[in-house]
Amino acid sequence: MTVPQILTFGCRLNAFESEVMRGHAEAAGLSDAIIVNSCAVTAEAERQVRQSIRRARRENPDAKIIVTGCAAQIDPDKYAAMGEVDRVIGNEEKLAAETWIPGAESPRVSVNDIMTVRETAPHLIAGFEGRARAFVEIQQGCDHRCTFCTIPFGRGNNRSVPIGVIVDQVRLLVAEGYREIVLTGVDITDYGRDLPGTPRLGEMINRLLALVPELPRLRLSSVDPAEIDDALFGLIADEPRLMPHFHISVQSGDDLILKRMKRRHSRADIEGFVEKVRELRPGAAFGADIIAGFPTESDTAFANSVSLVEICGLTWLHVFPYSERPGTPAAKMPQLPGDVRKVRAAKLRAAGAAQVSRFLDAQIGATAAVLIEKDSEGRSPHFANVRIEGVAETGEIVAARIVARDNDTLIAHKAV
Repeated sequence: MTVPQILTFGCRLNAFESEVMRGHAEAAGLSDAIIVNSCAVTAEAERQVRQSIRRARRENPDAKIIVTGCAAQIDPDKYAAMGEVDRVIGNEEKLAAETWIPGAESPRVSVNDIMTVRETAPHLIAGFEGRARAFVEIQQGCDHRCTFCTIPFGRGNNRSVPIGVIVDQVRLLVAEGYREIVLTGVDITDYGRDLPGTPRLGEMINRLLALVPELPRLRLSSVDPAEIDDALFGLIADEPRLMPHFHISVQSGDDLILKRMKRRHSRADIEGFVEKVRELRPGAAFGADIIAGFPTESDTAFANSVSLVEICGLTWLHVFPYSERPGTPAAKMPQLPGDVRKVRAAKLRAAGAAQVSRFLDAQIGATAAVLIEKDSEGRSPHFANVRIEGVAETGEIVAARIVARDNDTLIAHKAV
């Protein structure tokens, strides 16, 4: 191994930051290193991180193992105590070019107080290894304090990337051949509140699309229904380059549980958002993050989450069995047994899978513009996985006629 290997866990923001680190490490001549970009959203995520560190050491006994990301930021001592780990760095430090310059003077643990960080430094990357879509960071951190979440302690408070920097990054990626850009961050619908003039997400996207007319497709990573601005609704209605798939930070379909989570939306807000978007963009698809088995969640409260999936037609769910995170208010609430959480998570996933099947069946006979990601498979504008019969080049957008469904994949022919 002569170039750094990066193991990325968790969100799309981490995927973007891994490419920033790859560029810094290669420019610095850092070789024979394994960089673990960790996630701390659940205990299972951290377990997978630790497992990967141990496996990396077994398979690469002479490599330097560097651990960064949210898990390292929140609890650096835990990872510094692992014998397999050579160095631990924080979420701010990992994005600085000087961090990756080899040298004996580098501290073994370099993690600052993320809450003191007030800006997001600009980073330009030319591509994503092995990907047809590119992720672009538009903001960092979160100003909200949901009772179950440790991410603000790993990412800090909200910090937005200036519009000009976003435009430059998107232009560079489009020039490199990327046909779809995904805007990502911790809380992207909170974009701009900290910038001069407080431009909202919709205004920023308007300017981005006007200034980069050669960009064919733009997608949002996740939206909070409590923060959607009028300009964004206008784009949903009128801008065909904004993809009609919206992943919602739902978390629960029960109002009491939402209050105990300290979320800012109600069940009615979710239903209203979905209804409004479907009026503006008929046929739009919706994904969702949902937690199963949150403390005090009754059978009725859980049933409300399932019914929300069914009523709103939520597809491609990210379902998490509730995971206690040390130091969070929810960890002090009355907990549900682990097996109950797992059973409820399975039921939610089954409800979501049924909605996916229903949605995909409705696409049969339609024509979709499919972005090919690999091996003649790719994503439709609605984020459906589509397999094209015949040869299609990675990165190409293909007009495809949907002819059948194979489990959760649509089968299509190139449209003539």
